[in-house]
Amino acid sequence: MQPEPLPLEGITVVAVEQAVAAPFATRQLADLGARVVKVERIDGGDFARGYDTAAQGLASHFVWCNRGKESVALDLKDPRGLDVVRRLVAGADVFVQNLAQGAAARLGLDAVTLCGEHPRLIAVDISGYGPSGPYAGKRAYDMLVQCEAGLVSVTGTPGQPVKAGIPAADIAAAMYAFSGVLAALVRRGTTGRGGPVEVSMLDALAEWMGHPLHHAMHGGTPPARTGLAHSVIVPYDAYSTADGGHVLLSVQNDREWRRLAQQVLERPEMADDPRFATNAARVADREHVDAVVARALGALGADEAVARLEAAGIACARLRDVTEVAEHPQLAARNRWRDVGSPVGPLRALLPPITLPGGEETRMGSVPRLGEHTGVVLRALGMTEADVAELRRDGVVR
Repeated sequence: MQPEPLPLEGITVVAVEQAVAAPFATRQLADLGARVVKVERIDGGDFARGYDTAAQGLASHFVWCNRGKESVALDLKDPRGLDVVRRLVAGADVFVQNLAQGAAARLGLDAVTLCGEHPRLIAVDISGYGPSGPYAGKRAYDMLVQCEAGLVSVTGTPGQPVKAGIPAADIAAAMYAFSGVLAALVRRGTTGRGGPVEVSMLDALAEWMGHPLHHAMHGGTPPARTGLAHSVIVPYDAYSTADGGHVLLSVQNDREWRRLAQQVLERPEMADDPRFATNAARVADREHVDAVVARALGALGADEAVARLEAAGIACARLRDVTEVAEHPQLAARNRWRDVGSPVGPLRALLPPITLPGGEETRMGSVPRLGEHTGVVLRALGMTEADVAELRRDGVVR
């Protein structure tokens, strides 16, 4: 039986992209079968290539966001390089860019211009703050947008706000760009028309601020920073265990509190004590409740603590570092790891989270070296070997 084709097979994406937001969006499209042509600068390419050398000499950000793409290195300041992009776009279904605000428009590569020239094209502009308003021209990096969107204000301890440990603003924008492209492809299948898609990092992350934002807007006060604890649920925190581990538990209702008190804390008298029997009462006496839970779990090893909590039907988790996640037993049991090719050999990577209905596996192509596909792509546009050699000699392509 022939495997089902991937959902986006036959779709061509051209991306003038850098850093994380656009590359992560287009990687999702590549995973689902789209051909993604990544246009990079000739002098070093996507600057994320230089962030670090942690992936056997390659940058970890770049490896994460760019597998399965064809790399074409062009000088867009040279009219001949820009012409190559225009020719690529003419044959594409989707164009994505996240250049500095105004740069794409100066090159004629903004979504409105391109969609005017190519009515079936879906063109995506990803920016920090959107194309209008007082912040339109402001430089936007992930940490800065985390601050502007309020994420930092609700993350950390009472005395110290902190940024998220992952590029949350970039990822939020990437995922809305990805879903926006899918929606636009569905619409094009019905109407035959493409059109512009606009996503800003601030808009995306502000949407993800849903609960704290609505709490502040409608409740009058922003939720407090509580570290790993929950601002309005108790007990809900990480607790040290006797072997140096940490176990996080979450009591979501008063029935669970009674089970915790009786079966884990071994303090049955606390189960129905009015000082602790309701979540509101436990929040009011957070310090006392946390101290009791900490003493009980602190006498147990992490494995025993998890076993007791699970036997009592209490939601819990181990507090793992990223090295432990790489060896997570659940990921291993579900066979979620694959090797992908790269210029330095095979690299381990997670399967995408989307499991397709027919069971077909998403595509996990190689991480490209800078300009690896320039010649192939230019020849597919009808250029001769002499044409390509001339562009290389003049420094227009790499």
